[in-house]
Parts: sequence; C-alpha cells; structure tokens
Amino acid sequence: MKVGVIGSGTMGNGIAHSFASNGYNVLLHDIDDILLSKGLNTIKLNLERMLKKQKITELDISNTLKNISTTKSLDDMLDRDLIIEAVTENLDIKIKIFSELDSVTNDSCILASNTSSISINALADSTKRASNVIGMHFMNPVPIMKLVEVIKTERTSSETLNKVIETARNLDKEPIECLDSPGFISNRILIPMINEAIYALMEGIATKESIDSIMKLGMSHPMGPLTLADLIGLDVCLSIMNVLKDGFKGDLKYEPCPLLIKMCKDGKLGRKTGEGFYKY
Repeated sequence: MKVGVIGSGTMGNGIAHSFASNGYNVLLHDIDDILLSKGLNTIKLNLERMLKKQKITELDISNTLKNISTTKSLDDMLDRDLIIEAVTENLDIKIKIFSELDSVTNDSCILASNTSSISINALADSTKRASNVIGMHFMNPVPIMKLVEVIKTERTSSETLNKVIETARNLDKEPIECLDSPGFISNRILIPMINEAIYALMEGIATKESIDSIMKLGMSHPMGPLTLADLIGLDVCLSIMNVLKDGFKGDLKYEPCPLLIKMCKDGKLGRKTGEGFYKY
C-alpha cells in the first residue's frame, strides 16, 4: 500500500514517521520546501531519540527515512492507495484539499482525515467518493500513542472501514470506531474538561499547579488539563470548542472560556509559542 500524508506539521510528520517505520511507502506533502524540511528534521530528531533509548537501530532509522519522499504538488498523489489529510483545523481548507484529491487520485483511493473535530460527512460531501471517506484521528505524539479514533459516516463502506482498521493495526495501533459527530468521542469529552479547568483558573478557585496536580493525583491522568492544553495548543482547543458549540447549536456547556479566547488573541498558545499556561 502506498500512503500519502497531507501536511508536514506536528501530526503530519508523526503520521508519516509511523507509516514509514512500519515499511510503508510514504509521500509527504506540504506547500513549501521550508515546511517539508522542518517536518523531515522533526522525524529525524524523533528517530534519534528512539535510538538513544535503544528502541530502534541505525538501520531502522535509515530504512524509515528511505521510505519517505516529499512533494509540493497534490497531483503527485495519483498512485496513492490511502491519503491522510493532517492540515490545520479549518473546514474550508480541508474541503478544498479533499475536492482536489478527489479529482487527481484513482477511484479506489481512500481519503482519510486526521481532524480532531470537523465533520467527516462535510468532507465527504466535497468528493464523489463518500464511501471511501473516513476519519483517522491519531493522538499526539503519533509514534508513541496507541489510539487511532476511526470515524465512519453512514456512507463509509465496510470495505473502507476494514482496510483502515487493518492498516492501523499494522502500525501497532489500537483502532477504535465511532460515528461522525462533533468532536467525535475523544474531544467531545476531553476539550470541555480542559475548558472547565480554564474556567476554574479564571475564577481563582485554584492555581494552575493545583488544578493539574488534583487531576493527576486524583484521576490518575498522566498530565494535568492545563499542561495538556499547552501541549495540544490553545488555538486548537479553542477551535474544537467552537466546533462543539456550532455542532450542538449553541449549547452553553460548550461556550469557550473567556480566558482561553484572550490567551489565543495574545498569542500565548502553549508549547509551540513558548508560553501558554506555563512558560517553556
């Protein structure tokens, strides 16, 4: 199977890494050489970290990198069997990409999205192959996290679903199915929890350290919700909250916390900008 990955950012390069390290031929796409170079460099750094931990060998690194090629043209996706879109959480951009991929790929090619909240049905509507459209929501960091949330629509064929599940298992992942709905399962539950933690901070109920420690020690979470928000990106959290708010027709429980909105306006987006709830 030949795989295409659209977007070489955090999720895209992680997805490419996972496929390539498991023997898949991967074509990684982005809009310019700088982004592609940055994505490949991240893959190399992550492989080197794994080598230092003695989880892989020098040969594994060489083979993984040999399995990845890059392109700036979607036309080069012509021979792909599975393409995973992993660009920014913007419906219009994703629709444009799906529409273009639909016109340049063979009819049997599966088009998947790594979206964390956007409707798979909406993406399917932009193509003439709704039966071949599905969600493959990987978790960050992709090479380490086991879950792949597989999101099917009423139009997704059983053949497409089975191929995606089999492929995820070939990556040593755990594919778990759910239906297309705002936020799916993972983020419908997770992001409102994070949003509530931000409300608690804004209202002065506890410090950020206390909020995180209570959730870590009391709920056995590996990291607190505010630390996790910084890892995810506060802009991503806000985007998902807005998808939930729109998808559930303005239900007040999905109202983004004003502090979250303010921090995004101030450019304090978490780890990727060097400051969110914590400084990095």
